[in-house]
Amino acid sequence: MPETKDPLTDRKVLLFWMPLAATWLMMATEGPFLAAVIARLPAPKFNLAAYGVAFSLAVLIEAPIIMIMSASTALAHDRHSYVQLRAYLFTLNAVITGVMLVVLIPPVFQFAAGRVIGLPPDVARLTYTACALLLPWPAAIGFRRFYQGILIRSHQTRRVAYGTVVRLSAMGLTALAGALLTSLPGAAVGGLALSVGVTSESLAVRWMASGSIRGLLDTPREASARPPLTPKSIHRFYYPLALTSILSLGVHPMTTFFLGHSRMALESLAVMPVVNSLVFIFRSMGLSYQEVVIAMMNGDWGVYPRLRRFAILLAAAVAAGMALMAFTPASMLWFHKISGLTPELSRFAVVPARILVVIPAMTVLLSFQRALLVTSEHTSPITAATAIEVGGIFILLLVTIHFLGAVGAVGAAVAMLSGRVLSNTYLISPCARILRARIPRS
Repeated sequence: MPETKDPLTDRKVLLFWMPLAATWLMMATEGPFLAAVIARLPAPKFNLAAYGVAFSLAVLIEAPIIMIMSASTALAHDRHSYVQLRAYLFTLNAVITGVMLVVLIPPVFQFAAGRVIGLPPDVARLTYTACALLLPWPAAIGFRRFYQGILIRSHQTRRVAYGTVVRLSAMGLTALAGALLTSLPGAAVGGLALSVGVTSESLAVRWMASGSIRGLLDTPREASARPPLTPKSIHRFYYPLALTSILSLGVHPMTTFFLGHSRMALESLAVMPVVNSLVFIFRSMGLSYQEVVIAMMNGDWGVYPRLRRFAILLAAAVAAGMALMAFTPASMLWFHKISGLTPELSRFAVVPARILVVIPAMTVLLSFQRALLVTSEHTSPITAATAIEVGGIFILLLVTIHFLGAVGAVGAAVAMLSGRVLSNTYLISPCARILRARIPRS
């Protein structure tokens, strides 16, 4: 095990993590902000439901590209690897944009929205407009996450946060302009704002990564002791991560389908994006930790105890924060005053929020487990764990909503919590095997 020349401290981990956490936290405010704008425009219930469905479809289509940030953080170490990874990025971006175009073919969309999801015609029309405006969004996500990984590998995490400031500024200005200066429906305002924001961020991140890119291009392959990357080796490393994202993000449209066929369907479709946005604020703290572990470990398993300690402290903090929001009057303040839900919908949203209260802490654990597996280039258990999680969610949705007739939002929350418990539990064993091999007992 290599020695740590510069001992890692909690302060160093904190300073490295904070810009990434700020990035995710700023992104977490995106959903509540747009939901609040949509909720204050005409026909809020229909537009919130349409925006939620459109967002779920776009997220599913972008799924294969999400983990490209982990790949560029872990693998981009010289000119050759950067060029190979960039080519892989462009290929994936072309594929997901093509899929988005297929979904927008009217007969395809009508089948998915009407026959599969079961949307009312008015909501389906609003959803189509929002999806069309989200066309550039998946590829822009891939582009900016790739270059965010380059910045993280170069320990320039503050620049990642600066890019997110650009995104939120562009998104916020677009949303306000759409709401105040146009007659666009709320769902369309949300879709347009997301696309403008992410496209602006991707361009800003590429510009800020220019110095890091030059450094990689000036590093010949011979300077690295690692074997050269090939399209085949990249695919072998990345496809479990891509499959993981597809399975994981597929939960959103799958849940939307069950909500559309549940008891109190329209209310559940309207509040779940708002509930998920609140949970995501606290989950974002843990999601940001995955790249921290990958970048700071970088082959030095001697820093593992310090990174584990920080993960425990972080999990405790986000669990306390989420509990404070879910079990105090702050929940009604958030749902009604800030998010703009009616008092009835706000009360409706409290129960699923309370069920999901431990999800943020479990996200910290999941990010830490995944980071250990990515660092050891043993990514297949991540896919298996996600498959188990998604399978568990599907079974619980089927049981609670279809067979037991539960209220949609409540059944969805129970299913999501149960699936995450299964995923975390499955990853304990492969992570333990890696630690036994990399950290011999003294």
